[in-house]
Amino acid sequence: MHRLWLFDIDGTLVDTGGAGLTALTEASIACFGDAGPELDLAGSTDLGIIRNFLDHFGREEDPDFVEWFFSTYLERLEWNLAHGGFPGKVLPGAVALLERLEQDPDIHVGLLTGNIAGGAAAKMRHFGLDRHFPFGGYGCDFADRNKLGPVAVARATAHTGRTFEPEEILVVGDTPKDIACAKALGAPCIAVATGRFTIEELREHAPYRVIASLKEL
Repeated sequence: MHRLWLFDIDGTLVDTGGAGLTALTEASIACFGDAGPELDLAGSTDLGIIRNFLDHFGREEDPDFVEWFFSTYLERLEWNLAHGGFPGKVLPGAVALLERLEQDPDIHVGLLTGNIAGGAAAKMRHFGLDRHFPFGGYGCDFADRNKLGPVAVARATAHTGRTFEPEEILVVGDTPKDIACAKALGAPCIAVATGRFTIEELREHAPYRVIASLKEL
């Protein structure tokens, strides 16, 4: 029985309709003076993204600058979600699944996402899903997504007061990087083809199961 479910956000639970990518570009323009390189966000962490920006512009990594960048990004993300007119949506089956899991007191739900904690919170609030996720592993914890699983599990233990063996954990995501993150944790992954990868492309990375949408769960 899977007692701890860890969800990715973008492409798994919600689609911001471009609000997130636009916010990153706007932050780059504000902080670097240029839109920067083309971004591949599928499974990336926000710390990894800012390091790509720093490499592209030939800047050293400075904590104050990184904090300024993320502060600017969060400001633009909040505005874009609320007022930008982006066609964001909750993905099929997400609400029903989360409400079903909520009914079982032995099941705990958290996030395992490349978003920084503030970005994850902003997206979950905007789409009305925030009450389901009291803890998580975030893209501000490590740049390497494969290191986020143990962080999420440790926070789950701190929140619930119990430990979770790898076989009790289930990771749900939409990219090969989510599958790799689950494998690094020693946990199974359900890969959902509601992001940019097809069922066939996800199956090549040998997850526990591949589904077309969360409605199948």
